[in-house]
Amino acid sequence: MKILHARQIRELDAYTIDNEPIASIDLMERAAKKCFDWIRRHLGKKQLIHVFCGMGNNGGDGLAIARMLAGASCQVKVYKVVHAGESTPDFKINEKRLAGLKGLHMEEIHEDSQLPVIDGEDLVVDALLGSGLSRPLEGLLARVVQHINASGATVVSIDFPSGLFCEDNRRNPERHIIKASYTLSFQLPKLAFFIPSNEKFVGQWFIIDIGLHPDAIMAAETKYHYLLASDIRKLYRARKKFAHKGHFGHAYLLAGSRGKSGAAVLAARAAMRSGAGLLTVHVPGCSHDIIQTAVPEAMCVTDEHPHFISGVADLNGFNVIGAGPGIGTDDQTARALKLLIQNATVPMVLDADALNILSDNLTWCGFLPKGSIFTPHPGEFDRLAGKSANDHDRLDKARELSHRFQVHIVLKGAHTAIVSPDGRCWFNSTGNPGMASGGSGDVLTGMILGWMAQNYSPLHSCLMAVYLHGRAGDLAANRKGHEGLIAGDITEQLPKAIQTTMR
Repeated sequence: MKILHARQIRELDAYTIDNEPIASIDLMERAAKKCFDWIRRHLGKKQLIHVFCGMGNNGGDGLAIARMLAGASCQVKVYKVVHAGESTPDFKINEKRLAGLKGLHMEEIHEDSQLPVIDGEDLVVDALLGSGLSRPLEGLLARVVQHINASGATVVSIDFPSGLFCEDNRRNPERHIIKASYTLSFQLPKLAFFIPSNEKFVGQWFIIDIGLHPDAIMAAETKYHYLLASDIRKLYRARKKFAHKGHFGHAYLLAGSRGKSGAAVLAARAAMRSGAGLLTVHVPGCSHDIIQTAVPEAMCVTDEHPHFISGVADLNGFNVIGAGPGIGTDDQTARALKLLIQNATVPMVLDADALNILSDNLTWCGFLPKGSIFTPHPGEFDRLAGKSANDHDRLDKARELSHRFQVHIVLKGAHTAIVSPDGRCWFNSTGNPGMASGGSGDVLTGMILGWMAQNYSPLHSCLMAVYLHGRAGDLAANRKGHEGLIAGDITEQLPKAIQTTMR
């Protein structure tokens, strides 16, 4: 699913109006009806609903929603915040329609003294401004936003939280942005939804299909995408009847150290569960028996050192290399990683301590094989790229680093971002807070390794692994809950995640 800029969203509306064709007021009515249905289905028991409308088309949506709620016998109060000299034509049409309803009177707000009392048990519909805002709110609109936020009421923002910018909010004062409980986004998500610091403004967001023209959506160009099951199904290659293990690659995994053998186990299991034909795990002496017992499907190379990795095996015969889970940062391990990078001729998947070692030796990145992948969490990424001032800054740096070293970057988080060297970015749609647990990243590393072993491209391996990792986590959370979920549960649910996604 595409993520478009505010200008492109306006162009979608215009194209739909011209080519469906449909009158703009009727498209507004259709959008309002979808929002009304959602509110009635999810929040219909609220005692009093306050609908705050600006004077543009977002406000027109709000007026239509208020009319529909009143027609459904909801207790509704609707307010027109007079912040401009003239309303849009469609706003005026809905204003006239509202005037004909008995028992529903629209109040105008010109100054602070006219702000209504809002109880914490009430519901507020935010239809002040849409996604096209380009400068911070000020004056009356800013004070209305502060008044709503101070109420403690449940807030539903129509299309987009008022005051938030669609893309970059680094210079946008937080006190002038609605803090929505729910955001009902028309047709497509917005980039701001995927920036962690915006969660307090966006709340839970839902896509509301308002029937924008599919031809216009298909033609729109963007580097940002929202990763869905339909995207993964397009990439998946079903196995043929006469396939054998040699068809699905041989992966080499450098993992583990004293006290961290579990990381090697988690990554190895995930690689096998993701379909690698063969897996060889290189571990220190202390981890040999653990790997052989916990992952009997994998072969094992035992390092000369009993406690950590100090060398590398013969790399002939492997078609992908993984390194990092639990290896530590001992000087001998760092030298082994350097040797591994120098000798590797196939793509590498680098995670955890491999990235921590690289952060002190960035020049090594210039020798990485083509198609290599980094899988950092935010802390590891900041050590690689330098401290980020905010979440948007971190995303920009990920795109810069990906291009600089021609590596794919999987920036882990609630909507894990997959960044490719050409600047494209995919945000994941699966996963849950229960996955914020030790070892979850090791599972993801193993999964990427497993898909790459099967000769999926580096990008496709990242997309498939990230989506299915989250999907498996969601299946595990359904059984274990968030607090009870551990990394091993994700691996156990991988077969079901694959089966249910590829149907």
